Amino acid sequence: MQWSARIRESNVALLQKYARLTPVTIGGHPYILLDCDVSPFDNGRTHKEGVSRTYKGTDGYAPMMGYLGQAGYALAFELREGKPHSQKDTPAFLVQCLRAAQAIIPPTHQLGRALRILVRLDSDNDSTDNIDVIRQEQADFLIKRNLRQQSPEAWLDRAQQDGVKSTPREGKTVYRGAFEESPRRGHTPERCVYQVIERTISADGQILLIPDIEIAAYWTSVTAAPDDVLPWYPDHGTMEQYHSEVKTDMDLERLPSGKFATNQLVLQLACLTYNLLRVIGQATIGRQDVPLRKTAQRRRIRTVIQNIILCAAKLVTHARQYRIRYGRGNRWGRVTGQLYAHFATG
Repeated sequence: MQWSARIRESNVALLQKYARLTPVTIGGHPYILLDCDVSPFDNGRTHKEGVSRTYKGTDGYAPMMGYLGQAGYALAFELREGKPHSQKDTPAFLVQCLRAAQAIIPPTHQLGRALRILVRLDSDNDSTDNIDVIRQEQADFLIKRNLRQQSPEAWLDRAQQDGVKSTPREGKTVYRGAFEESPRRGHTPERCVYQVIERTISADGQILLIPDIEIAAYWTSVTAAPDDVLPWYPDHGTMEQYHSEVKTDMDLERLPSGKFATNQLVLQLACLTYNLLRVIGQATIGRQDVPLRKTAQRRRIRTVIQNIILCAAKLVTHARQYRIRYGRGNRWGRVTGQLYAHFATG
């Protein structure tokens, strides 16, 4: 526990100093995005402590992971057994992430408006416990609603009565709207924004005998219009790229120890290491001397490891001083040296 607290403190201190957080604007108000989700780690064919059947149908762990901002800075990685539902212990995890985020995020935006945190969760975490925790921590939420076998036809009837209708093409009708409803009996009503799509003709022109009804509904505390709120949930799926970087680029999917507590410590150290690599990668964004053709908003961890961490160099001595020399044909050598000087003095 002592080591865990120190790692969390170091992680927050690192992000306070070097995280580049770009707010998104929803309905004229700036928000910093905070995404949390479970990602199964396949550790099958082992006898490690805590390994059990995950919802993906494999044996392994199901850690909860939280990321801040569009660059995907890691706030916390919590190792969990594979079997329990992803909602278990999530409220406590959200408190940990929100308090870390509040310590990292600057209090105001450049325009002088207070920055707020927008927590995005998928339908597995559609719970009033999460909503209550997020409200207590003075943050906002956008949580995909678990429809729990509700009738698509009933949603379509409601959307036809209350929603704003648009027709992007022949045979496709889109309804968007919002209403207030209690997520659970006895709970305070919450705002629900929705999008209902009715297709009578497929995209390739095939007429459908039975209309296809697609529903997307979200609980949210954001008061902006549905057209402003709805486009921000699909970006929540970018978390899968962050998970992939942890599991493949850092080769951490199969954790090393047979003991659960040791693997938890390894995963927490991986959270700090991930951010060190992310900070280095983000420091290369916008530099003209970076030998990459494509512009990017985020560098993959693999790119940072291959081009900077594993950059070939030679340690030489001259005038009683140690110096690092890069090959003349190494285009990353100068960039690596300047990044080293930047972080050494910063």
